[in-house]
Formats: sequence, C-alpha cells, structure tokens
Amino acid sequence: MGRIYDCSVESEYTAGMRFARSAIGRGALVVIPTDTVYGVAADAFNPAAVQRLLDAKGRERTSPPPVLIPAIATLDALADGVPAPVRELVAAFWPGGLTVVLKAQPSLAWDLGETKGTVALRMPSNPVALDLLAETGPLAVSSANRTGLPSAIDAQGAEEMLGTSVAVYLDGGVAGLDYEAIGDRPGDTSSTIIDATGFDTDGRVRIVRNGVVSRADIEAVIGDVLADAR
Repeated sequence: MGRIYDCSVESEYTAGMRFARSAIGRGALVVIPTDTVYGVAADAFNPAAVQRLLDAKGRERTSPPPVLIPAIATLDALADGVPAPVRELVAAFWPGGLTVVLKAQPSLAWDLGETKGTVALRMPSNPVALDLLAETGPLAVSSANRTGLPSAIDAQGAEEMLGTSVAVYLDGGVAGLDYEAIGDRPGDTSSTIIDATGFDTDGRVRIVRNGVVSRADIEAVIGDVLADAR
C-alpha cells in the first residue's frame, strides 16, 4: 500500500517528494494535492503509466486525463495555436482553477487516450504540486477518486478509494478551501473547463464544465468571445 507523507512536516515532505519523483520515473502513480481537489498523477509521456491511471480510476480511453504543467511558458510546448483570448484567461487565472482544452502540438510523442488531437491543460496553484511538476515536467492528472464517486479533497479520502494502485500519497491538507463550490455538483471544487478547439472556426470559447472560476469572471476577461451557455 502506498504511504501517505505529511507535507507539513519538513522531513516527510523531503522524503515524500523524493519517493514521488522516483515513482513517476518508473511509471507508477502518485496522489498529489492541488488547489481544487486531490489528483492522481502519472508521467504524461509514459503510455503505460497513463493507462495505469485510467485503470485505477475505472475510466475508459475515451476519457483522457488533463495534463498539469509547472509554468505558463509550458503552454506553447504542448498546445498548438493558442488563441489570444485563452492567453488572456491564462494570465488572469493561472496558476488556479481553470483548465483549457486546446489543439495539441502534433509532434508530441504521448498517448493520453482518445483525445482527437486535443489536450486539456492547467497550472495548479499549490506549492506541493508545483514543486513536483518542476522536477518531473508535465503530469497526466485526474481527480483522485474512482469514477462515479466524489473527488477526494484530502489524502486520506484518496487513499480510501485508490488504495494500493497508488505508490505515494502526498498530504498537503484539505484542498479547495480557497474556492467557493459553484460547480455543477453540490460541494464540488473542481476546476472550470473551457474548450477553445473550435476558435479558428467560430471565434468562440465554450465552458464545458462549470467549476470554481465562474462564468461571470471568465466573461469579464474575454467578453462576448465566451459562447452563450447551452
């Protein structure tokens, strides 16, 4: 069973980060805190590790995981033709609770599932997550729960659902406390997801999942570029 490391204790934080880096390097799974919910992470460039993540959650390849990145500068390395309104949203809400779906760089050698040439990217606002990402590079990260169950907001809740499928659990306290739970599900502090893959065709950005960044806040940044709610 994967050990839980308390990141509020310096010695455990140091050890936990070391073991987490090692686990990612060998294709194992790590649970990490983010600013929204806890996530289960794998090396985005290791197809076997990504499949291991999907299996742990009970998801099919038709539900590919988002990718967390350590810095805004990484955006252009992974996404192709980032529209100006998305750059404005990233400047306003990263690091933070906004995930952006874009066309993936066609040269990328990875397999996240059936993405249809797209990638969902986010830079989280959590020091533990950012420290690990700075060491490992982009990580495929999905909410730390079994599909159909509520997203875990602490390491213990994640461990109860994912158990021995995860090598290392990094405990950064309760996630989501800096946000109001205004998403699609009661009490959910998941990120808001916007889709800009059709921008070249219709000049619009769409919200595909309501989360901790409100529609009003997004509209305040990009105005009528934001498509009407369905």
